[in-house]
Amino acid sequence: MKVEIWSDIACPWCYIGKRRFEQALADFPGKEQVEVVYRPYQLVPDAPETASPHRAWLAERYGPQSVAMDARVAELGLAEGITYDFDEALHANTFLGHRLLHLAESEYGAAAQGRLKEALLKAHFTDGVDVGDRAALTDVAVSAGLDRARVTAYLAGDEGTAEVNAQLAEGRELGISAVPTFVFEGKWAVQGGQDAGTFRKVLDQVAAEIGERRPVPVQVAPAGEACADGSCAI
Repeated sequence: MKVEIWSDIACPWCYIGKRRFEQALADFPGKEQVEVVYRPYQLVPDAPETASPHRAWLAERYGPQSVAMDARVAELGLAEGITYDFDEALHANTFLGHRLLHLAESEYGAAAQGRLKEALLKAHFTDGVDVGDRAALTDVAVSAGLDRARVTAYLAGDEGTAEVNAQLAEGRELGISAVPTFVFEGKWAVQGGQDAGTFRKVLDQVAAEIGERRPVPVQVAPAGEACADGSCAI
């Protein structure tokens, strides 16, 4: 079974959704046969290259409710072992990070890509790292097991740019307008950071569908509002 997770590095619900899905997958009998890969989505594709404080950006975009939005996510994150530090977090363009995730998958494999995704999310939401900065990204990639010289050369050029842009376009064609969105076998989509029990039911259902070789329709739920109800939409 192949699971493609469309998400952004700067999406707090993507972090929660990742942890919950991993919890469901850990108890799934066929977990060894499940390939999990991450696909790019940018909540703010026009974010400037120079990072700015997350709090100020979110307040400008959503007003006073932004404080409550962060507080709700931070509380939910604790239950998943995630520490959100929104006071230190930076609003940054995530395209370079998505290029790195493409490098990890294509040259190191899905497992390495998963480690890098976790490292990037922690760097952004917990450690206050500028995930739009090449030097900072290189350090994060090395911590996830990628080769420093390869990453440095990769980020210095434009490798992976066309591929990431193509995947972003593919996401739009699929109708993905909020993240995280989990696409199973390229046919069935589940949106949002669902609870682990829901993800487990989906895994069981898809496994049964594959075994019976019946078609499974694409089901992409409507986009959420801002970062509410388990997903982020812009």
